Amino acid sequence: MKTRLTELLGIKHPLVLAGMTYITQPELVAAVSNAGGLGLFACGHLKPEETRAALKQIKTLTNKPFGINSALIFPMARGNVDVAIEEKVPVINYSLGRPWFIKTVHEYGGKVIATIATTRHALAAEKLGVDAIIVTGHEAAAHGGDVTSMVLLPQVARNVKLPAIGAGGFCDGRGLAAALILGAEGVSMGTRFMLTTESGLHDTFKQMCLKASEQDTIYSNRFDGMPARMLKTKTAEKLAKRKLPLLDMVSSTLEMKNELGLSWRDSFRTASNVKKAGLPYTTQGKMSDTFLRVKRAMYDGAENGLMFCGQDCGMIRDLPTCQEVIERIVAEAEKLLKEAGAKLQ
Repeated sequence: MKTRLTELLGIKHPLVLAGMTYITQPELVAAVSNAGGLGLFACGHLKPEETRAALKQIKTLTNKPFGINSALIFPMARGNVDVAIEEKVPVINYSLGRPWFIKTVHEYGGKVIATIATTRHALAAEKLGVDAIIVTGHEAAAHGGDVTSMVLLPQVARNVKLPAIGAGGFCDGRGLAAALILGAEGVSMGTRFMLTTESGLHDTFKQMCLKASEQDTIYSNRFDGMPARMLKTKTAEKLAKRKLPLLDMVSSTLEMKNELGLSWRDSFRTASNVKKAGLPYTTQGKMSDTFLRVKRAMYDGAENGLMFCGQDCGMIRDLPTCQEVIERIVAEAEKLLKEAGAKLQ
């Protein structure tokens, strides 16, 4: 299935793996790329040397295009992006910050994709010179905006000339077909690829997601300081109803500082980045707590863990391979688009 996105990135199908902290390990990234999509490796929780090792591992698993995902307010963002540039990673996907690296990435033939949740930010990214944009609707796992994909995607497509990638609520052929009609050139999927055989997510949380309905997520700014969508669990419900105590925020921040090997200067720089993004200083502590809880869910299936999850979890009922997911989605979308065309004749 060819679109402007597939031509731009040199991929076979217009399907992108959303970069998910802890979830998008090298094996999952490579599996999506090998199946004809674009795998994105989330590196915000890693030191630069760990990111380099992961990128080298991905290169041993696939010779297809792949990329990294980096939230620029994170403390290791600059170092991780620099490593990706040194490794000439084909795609750099960023969010939550102003990119300083677009020209450098273009010099080696790479592409830069911005993740946005408003039309205003899409227009700003276009002016900066990015190559494509991921348009994140309210339905998405983690940090979708306040506007649904049904409204946001066509609004962005009308105002921005760049290839748009729909994110939020897309997990099957119907979603891909709808996104293309709404003006997108492809879709980004997190929850769907999280629930595959190549995903390293602990089986406890995989099974919880498979049993969930579209009503079983919680959207709140109580988790990490920004409005975010989580799988509804007892822990998530509890955290969504209370303010995170200062002592817990300090403890989590120190634990993440030690895990990442950050200096105090790095920690203060992160706090400054958070403030520049228009977020309260307490966001840093809340983000640290959430990161650690996602890690526990990912590796241990811990009861006190948290897992970002989109509303489309209610549409997912199996654990196929990434190859099966992509082939199924593309075949269904092509069939539905042909049928829609026939109805108009």
